[in-house]
Amino acid sequence: MAAHRAGRRLSLLSLILTKPGQHVPLCCVYSPRWKSSGPSSLQDRQREIMARGLPKQKPIAGVGQVVVVASGKGGVGKSTTAVNLALGMMAIDPSKRVGLLDADIHGPSVPKLMNLKGNPELTETNRMIPLTNYGLPCMSMGFLVDEEAPIVWRGLMVMSALEKLLRQVEWGSLDYLVVDMPPGTGDVQLSISQNVPVAGAVIVSTPQDIALLDARRGAEMFKKVHVPVLGLVQNMSVFQCPNCQHQTHIFGSGGARQLADTLGVHFLGDIPLHLNIREMSDRGQPVVISSPDSPEAEAYRKLAAAVLLRIQEVTV
Repeated sequence: MAAHRAGRRLSLLSLILTKPGQHVPLCCVYSPRWKSSGPSSLQDRQREIMARGLPKQKPIAGVGQVVVVASGKGGVGKSTTAVNLALGMMAIDPSKRVGLLDADIHGPSVPKLMNLKGNPELTETNRMIPLTNYGLPCMSMGFLVDEEAPIVWRGLMVMSALEKLLRQVEWGSLDYLVVDMPPGTGDVQLSISQNVPVAGAVIVSTPQDIALLDARRGAEMFKKVHVPVLGLVQNMSVFQCPNCQHQTHIFGSGGARQLADTLGVHFLGDIPLHLNIREMSDRGQPVVISSPDSPEAEAYRKLAAAVLLRIQEVTV
């Protein structure tokens, strides 16, 4: 039996790199100059052409609602937020089954944050079985390559890998799938938005002005592809000295809340800048699990409650 399982694990990377089905992302659709009698007919013709190139959305087998966690730039704590959000959703309602998909092909963080290593096994139909820790099934490109190996792939290979992570994972039955998106507003974000019915997007930002500029771009991108923006999360909102309890707004104060008001979207909550969050994340022991009674864990549970409420509002 062990030899059989080992044999099935050998072909995982080759499975990921097989040629994907035909897919034309929105940014690649060519719109030629059509002769028309007026601007309105030209616009209608262009919309028709673009609609032909868009893939049809198909649900992920066994998955109820898909929630993407995104940011306009890296380094704002998006992956840590995604992990603790997924665990917070489970903590609020243990009857709900939640999964976590790491869609960052070039820089997967979930294996480290969830303390997971090794290759997923394959079912008889060549579907990958997620690795599980803390009761949370997870899938990541980091399970398929060496931890220190760089993933130097061009766009077509990345999109092929993403398609397999979306369509060839045996999730079983999930109520919610939390997707940790790569930073930015590129092919991966467009592909997931166009191929999968997404219940909503959670945008993570720090209060810093430069981060807020990119968070705004991220929110506007999801609006353009008709994905509901569930709201903004203000990460690293305040630092409290562990000795004197003095609070310092290192990255500024209230920037994400103000941006949410400007964009007309919900503000989902503040997550503090706390040493415990960083230390537990580095150990692969998310704070919602390792320190459930801490104020930091409570902040993530409040975020999870706000996200669940927003999903109900946008899917009614």
